[in-house]
Amino acid sequence: MSTATLSCIISIVIQRPWQEVYRFAAQPENLSAWATGLGRGIRRVQDAWVADGPEGPIRIRFCEPNDHGVLDHWVYPDDDNEIYIPMRVIANGNAAELMFTLFRQPGISDEQFAEDEAWVLRDLANLKSLLEAHAA
Repeated sequence: MSTATLSCIISIVIQRPWQEVYRFAAQPENLSAWATGLGRGIRRVQDAWVADGPEGPIRIRFCEPNDHGVLDHWVYPDDDNEIYIPMRVIANGNAAELMFTLFRQPGISDEQFAEDEAWVLRDLANLKSLLEAHAA
């Protein structure tokens, strides 16, 4: 059995009410402002969301809007692969805690997994800066 990390939870505190963080992060149109890992130019194409990734279009499916802070989404870099991304926003006092579960994908080295984790943390920091600056 491998001792490699299979997943990690990346968390950041945002000094805004959790409902405000959820409302902003739940709008696919806002992703390009903070989530660089999903590509650019996110747009609605028929019944799907599509972003421009480095290797071509990336389809993204989002969970239904809800009152529980669930921001789960599924990324389809191609027709053969689905990447599930559980994401939650919860209250942390008057602030919000945003938690992103990063699963190690097949064939990913320890170094690549660490790079992916750092990338997600940068994206969450982008969201934090954006929302906290907007409130100032």
